Amino acid sequence: MKDKRMSIRISETELQRIHSKANKARMSFTEYVTKACLGKQIFVINGLDEVIRQQKAIGRNQNQLTTLCNMGKVNMANLSELTDEMQKQMLFSLMFLKKRGGENSNSKIYCK
Repeated sequence: MKDKRMSIRISETELQRIHSKANKARMSFTEYVTKACLGKQIFVINGLDEVIRQQKAIGRNQNQLTTLCNMGKVNMANLSELTDEMQKQMLFSLMFLKKRGGENSNSKIYCK
């Protein structure tokens, strides 16, 4: 529960820069400042929204295929190839976004 307030003095320019960074990270001002002050890394990958949208669409299609298989309307023995391909596409998309960010990009991508 967040029940404590904190007050600091900063210039108008600094305040605007922090708000701008929080907006870019799609975080609230409080969330951004808290994570930054606690030493947590904040990654912003421009274009990730489109990748997520595409992945959700693929996931919906996969769920529909699974439902049809369970209903006996479609015979599909193995969805592992589809799942493997989805993972490859996601990795490719993330690497593309990282590369597009350039050498000076602060964003990092971790894949397990």
